[in-house]
Amino acid sequence: MPTRTRQWMSRNTGSHLDWPAERALAHKGAETVSVVLPAKDEQETVGAIVEAIRKPLVERLPLVDEIVVIDSRSGDGTAVTAREAGALVYHQDDILPDLPGLWGKGEALWKSLAVTTGDVVVFVDADIRNFGPHFITGLVGPLLADPDMGYVKGCYSRPLLEEGSVAPADGGRVTELVARPLLNMCWPHLSGFVQPLAGEYAGRRAVLEAVPFVCGYGVEFALLVDLADLLGVDRMAQTDLGVREHSHQSTAALGRMSGQIINTAWSRLHRHGLATAARPPATGLTQFVQTPVGYHALDWDVDVPERPPMRQVAHARSAQFPPGRVQR
Repeated sequence: MPTRTRQWMSRNTGSHLDWPAERALAHKGAETVSVVLPAKDEQETVGAIVEAIRKPLVERLPLVDEIVVIDSRSGDGTAVTAREAGALVYHQDDILPDLPGLWGKGEALWKSLAVTTGDVVVFVDADIRNFGPHFITGLVGPLLADPDMGYVKGCYSRPLLEEGSVAPADGGRVTELVARPLLNMCWPHLSGFVQPLAGEYAGRRAVLEAVPFVCGYGVEFALLVDLADLLGVDRMAQTDLGVREHSHQSTAALGRMSGQIINTAWSRLHRHGLATAARPPATGLTQFVQTPVGYHALDWDVDVPERPPMRQVAHARSAQFPPGRVQR
């Protein structure tokens, strides 16, 4: 690790234990905080997460001003469960409906900027099984306390829970096999981020609206690289949130996620002149399933379209699409 990165880690890595809700609230002042959960088929966990935010951080202490769930075309009761737990629920396709609909987590996050109002926006995944309010306080605390800080990323231990066994640190397979090697190779100044693909992070609205959002699973990788370009790493930090337990994807699904992250990394390398080619890289991914009669090929497209910075579209649409006018 570069010496400067090691020094950055020493200065800019904290713990959620440093940020009890009362301390974060003492720094809040007039700033407002929005919490956003992108959710697709997460009825089993989304309600408990919303309640774990609402009761201590909205009702007991006024740290969070709104809890918003973006329902990404769920086929289960995600929207109903989230609404009953106290969240504002927006259906992804109802936001900015005049734009062609795209897909993926990044699309939900980007669209959330059109319907939330907080000066600070916190993104939290909706599949966490051991969620506590410290996931929120640990991320917003450094932003509320330091007006120069623009972005705070969560980090944690990710145990892999499978069939009754527990591997304490094996839950971040795409991180270790794809994202971390790419960052160390091409963006070594970002190699100090312990969980570069973490779905829990917070940023100032003005900062988040100034960068594009990749629509697929490359969104966290792209935000890390793009925000470092915009802010510089000294205005970025990370908070240790303890342990994160969540559902795990199959190896094949992780392969498709990896393809999207590699595609995202290529776009950033190409954009900065660090990689060139006679033609763009192929975006097809072929995977194989063994059957009784041989191998069956499955073809996937891992291209990751991206939305422009929300700042570029917000003013032109403000009269047509003010916050709060989307169907809930």
